Amino acid sequence: MAEFREYSAYAVLWLISMILTRACLKLLRPSARRPPSPLPLPVIGHLHLLAPIPHQALAKLSLRHGPLMHIYLGNVPCLVASSPEIAKEFLRTHEGTFSDRPQTFATDYLTYGSQDFSFAPYGPYWKFMKKLCVSQLLGGQTLDLLQPVRRHEIRHLIEMLAKSASAGKSVDISCELMRMANNMISRMIMSQRCSEDENEAGEVRKLVHDVAELTGKFNLSDYIWFCKNLDLQGFAKRLKEVRDRFDRMMEKIIDEHLNDRKQGSGVKDLLDILLEIAEDGTSEMSLTRENIKAFILDLFAAGSDTSALTIEWALAELINHPHILQKAVEEIESVVGGDRLVEESDIPNLPYLQAIVKETLRLHPTGPMIVRESSKECSVGGYKIPARTRLFVNIWAIGRDSRHWENALEFRPERFVENEIDVRGQYFHMLPFGSGRRGCPGTSLALQVVQAALAALIQCFEWKIESVDMEEGPGLTLPRAHPLVCVPVARINSFPFFDRRQE
Repeated sequence: MAEFREYSAYAVLWLISMILTRACLKLLRPSARRPPSPLPLPVIGHLHLLAPIPHQALAKLSLRHGPLMHIYLGNVPCLVASSPEIAKEFLRTHEGTFSDRPQTFATDYLTYGSQDFSFAPYGPYWKFMKKLCVSQLLGGQTLDLLQPVRRHEIRHLIEMLAKSASAGKSVDISCELMRMANNMISRMIMSQRCSEDENEAGEVRKLVHDVAELTGKFNLSDYIWFCKNLDLQGFAKRLKEVRDRFDRMMEKIIDEHLNDRKQGSGVKDLLDILLEIAEDGTSEMSLTRENIKAFILDLFAAGSDTSALTIEWALAELINHPHILQKAVEEIESVVGGDRLVEESDIPNLPYLQAIVKETLRLHPTGPMIVRESSKECSVGGYKIPARTRLFVNIWAIGRDSRHWENALEFRPERFVENEIDVRGQYFHMLPFGSGRRGCPGTSLALQVVQAALAALIQCFEWKIESVDMEEGPGLTLPRAHPLVCVPVARINSFPFFDRRQE
């Protein structure tokens, strides 16, 4: 029924666009010089050109129209930047103008009116939360404190896979990586491992999946003015149901934390830090329950889905390139050996492993496009850019640009061994974590999780599967079209390093 409503909505729009044949002239009025643009359709603008996967479709259009394009998504004016030079001009030279993120109906509703960090307007509250992330929530001291949590969850994943290996059973790696990431983030946030109760674990995983789906799905009301107050696709009902589920879960957890704090019990976690700030009368910015819940939603959505997907893409590439996998195995054996499990502290001594992760992020960035919105009028490349123009920086296309990458579509980690390339937003040929003020504050955490978990999977197992398809699926992040399912085969006969006394 939901699919029928969605297709019906598209059919109605198509009929309207055919009737209003001259409306496109308004989109092309020559009052201001704009970047090159494909021919729009009435009403829907260029929406029809974004199927089936927007970042791929925009990359193809940029080959014809250039690295800076102007398009309309319905009645919303947008720019698409597909080269490192153009990206640098927007994200560094004009960073102050493009520091806002556009607010869609889904993101605004799920985050209690954009009271989170990721989608909050650039201003005093956002600056306060950014400083809080860097200094306390996601700073080095907190990450070090929570390192045993990450180690435990990686070891738990390896133990589960070892059991499947001994039984010769196939494993849905996609599902297990998401389970590990969810557990890790859950314990770091609120000291609870969400899979102790499988029903509760399934609920958390479904919440993360539903949030990613709803925030990444196209909503007519965001782009077409006369649909603004219409819910043709049934979005409002689904959004309310998802937020209500999340709200019930978080209210219960916050109440439990507050009770533990009164009794002076429990281990300090990220939620405790947020509650302390909310209770601090001297803090420069007060935090409400809605702020806390919205920020926790950010951490769940951004911290679990993206890390799991990056590990999955990396493993898929290694299975398809056994000679690269073998080099990684030999590096880990030479540094770590077979008597203990690889640790986060080993990563600086594993440059080839780091190169594999960088090459994975180049070809498969979990956020394929950086999205911003201009707060005021500006001029870029001789073009006049009005306020409230949406910007898409296609980092997926930039990472595959043959003008800047030799054999751009080839998975070759050696390119990052030969040249030390930064992935934290300073090198505009590769921006997996964004750049500047709105760059991802969880970069260090993401790299620690991905590198340590991938190293453990390489160290402990071979993977029984002929080949892995590399087709992408639709979404706000960069999911695989098909889950990675294979049989793990133990490299190490007895896994001697599983000594519970270390936990």
